[in-house]
Amino acid sequence: MESFVWEWGSLLLRWLHIVAAMAWIGSSFFFMHLDASLKRTPDIPAGEGAAAWQVHGGGFYEMRKYFVAPAHLSEDLTWHKWQAYTTWLSGFVLLAWIYYAQSRLYLVDPAVMDLSAPAATVLGIGALALGWLIYDGICRSKLGESEAGLAAIGLLVITLAAFGFSQVFSGRGALIHTGALMATWMAGNVFLVVIPNQRKVVAALMRGERPDPGLGKQAKQRSAQNNYLTLPVVLLMISNHYPMLFGSKATIPLIVALITASGALIRFFYNVRHADHARSPWWAWAAASAGLAAAFVLALAGSAGGRAVLGLPPQAEAAPTIALASAERALPAAPPPDHVVELVAGRCAMCHAAEPVWDGIGVAPKGVLLDTAEAIGRQAEAIRRQVVLTHNMPPNNVTEMTEAERGVLAAWLETAR
Repeated sequence: MESFVWEWGSLLLRWLHIVAAMAWIGSSFFFMHLDASLKRTPDIPAGEGAAAWQVHGGGFYEMRKYFVAPAHLSEDLTWHKWQAYTTWLSGFVLLAWIYYAQSRLYLVDPAVMDLSAPAATVLGIGALALGWLIYDGICRSKLGESEAGLAAIGLLVITLAAFGFSQVFSGRGALIHTGALMATWMAGNVFLVVIPNQRKVVAALMRGERPDPGLGKQAKQRSAQNNYLTLPVVLLMISNHYPMLFGSKATIPLIVALITASGALIRFFYNVRHADHARSPWWAWAAASAGLAAAFVLALAGSAGGRAVLGLPPQAEAAPTIALASAERALPAAPPPDHVVELVAGRCAMCHAAEPVWDGIGVAPKGVLLDTAEAIGRQAEAIRRQVVLTHNMPPNNVTEMTEAERGVLAAWLETAR
């Protein structure tokens, strides 16, 4: 029963996290678009505000933004904050639920650093807290006065964080913590800067005073940074499903840097285009595409099978494995020979079985069964990708599959074509 509770809890937490993130990202995109599309109208004095007209759902909307204190402030004021809070809180609980509570499977890789579960948890949470302090300090310093300079320094900090995480955690653990760090920056911006500053502005307006324009400027800066971080964070949050991204700790920092820069460039294009369609920076798409292509090449170079495709020698720490043909097509479902069945049963079937025997797992991950010859044959292509090409399975090599055993599987898969 306990393992089923863990699985159900993971499902509900992930559901909540995704829905909250959709709401947060949607509001971020909408308000960046709204700010960019604002135009001065005759009934608003110059320098005091702007407006935008939009149509949706069969109705017309006129939206105004006041650059200075409005003559009247409604008591029915909508605060856009709980989307951010719910996203971060659900994400943190999900991180603890999966990576800290099941650290041996997902977070701790003895080949990288043999950490205990408590040590890995303290290290992960401590890094998120320290990362926020560093980021917030940079934003409040002289360095934060330049948008371009802040973006460059932020990218450097993210890259260094990815490098640090890759030195202590598994590949997927490193990527998920890098994404969590960026998400912590975003939520921290809302909770500790944007909302407090808005409350100060509202309080000043209620007292009939002119609010400090610097408060709004600072809040706008942090909101813009959140907008540029959105796409990279989303990709890093789903990176655990794509083992080619974390095949080698040597390539993780550069992949993170390229993904972050590419995602920010895509948002830059839309933010500029929304402000002036005649000034669309199409070059941003070319630069983002080049960055993502470079990340793909690095991901290939970091995986065992990818190095063979690129004609590179095996990594020094790994013994050579039998190279597979590069054709991307489903393998036939013929049952494998007995020695392959025994190998998979000894290294994989304790989790991938109708009744798993591994502690904490009550249902075979992703419903994949590897407990019979026929089932192994049906999953030949998955075995090829997860075990031979990327070495993603077994997770963190918890069952200590050797390179020779991976070579046996590679040989079977080659003859099965």
